[in-house]
Amino acid sequence: MSQSDIITSPEVKYGERLINEGELITFPNPRIGRKYDIQITLPEFTCKCPFSGYPDFATIYLTYSPNLRVVELKALKLYINSYRDRYISHEESVNQILDDFVAACDPLAVTVKGDFTPRGNVHTVIEVQHQKEGY
Repeated sequence: MSQSDIITSPEVKYGERLINEGELITFPNPRIGRKYDIQITLPEFTCKCPFSGYPDFATIYLTYSPNLRVVELKALKLYINSYRDRYISHEESVNQILDDFVAACDPLAVTVKGDFTPRGNVHTVIEVQHQKEGY
């Protein structure tokens, strides 16, 4: 097999397979009972506009106070990369990230903010929050 065959091969690449199989994985919080915040920045978020099909780019900011579980960062990276070929609005993508994160981690509190790159002279920032009842 030549180098050009490898590059143009229709086979799924290992990175694509990992992204497709990706799910949010967690591990036990090492400091249960201590209130602390984890801040994560994901500067290479991409998805596709459900109306035009054009790519949208954003930086996702995720800040949370863990309860019993903490998200594993490589799993989070693969999960975020799974949006790159999805036709999804800015609003829905940020809300879906929040829903999936809450389902996986059950944090005390979490904020997800999507700061989308301007397109057509329009800059959009979507911010959503969740707080555990009684917190």
